[in-house]
Amino acid sequence: MSEVETSPVARAHGVRAVEVRVSADAEQVPLLRSFAADIAMRMDFDLDAIEDLRMAVDEACSLLVRSALPDTSLHCRFEPEDHAIRVNVVVDADRPAAPSSDPMGWQILTALAESVTESVEAVDGGHRIRVELRAVPGETDRR
Repeated sequence: MSEVETSPVARAHGVRAVEVRVSADAEQVPLLRSFAADIAMRMDFDLDAIEDLRMAVDEACSLLVRSALPDTSLHCRFEPEDHAIRVNVVVDADRPAAPSSDPMGWQILTALAESVTESVEAVDGGHRIRVELRAVPGETDRR
């Protein structure tokens, strides 16, 4: 019988990295919020941190869906870490509109997560826009 190597996070919480691909449509965002909340609950985040992560994923996805090309996908990867969850959200767009160009949405997003980064890269005559956020289980110095 062979042994499968599992990460310490997977052994401790039963949570592995999950990648979800949905249509880049606002109607799909609640599904991604639910994934985020489920992973955070399994990792013993407190209720406030779970809600912050849900809202951060909602805001990141909403910012990207607005820029998405028609009939494309929104890719969301949830990566559990020892004491955090890293979320990468990616969409293809026709213009290089950085999510931070929406000051209100970006301010909400950065208030909800421990850290947030964005990137825009040219690909195949279009652009790939990415938001990465990191959330932690409890209170942080960010507030």
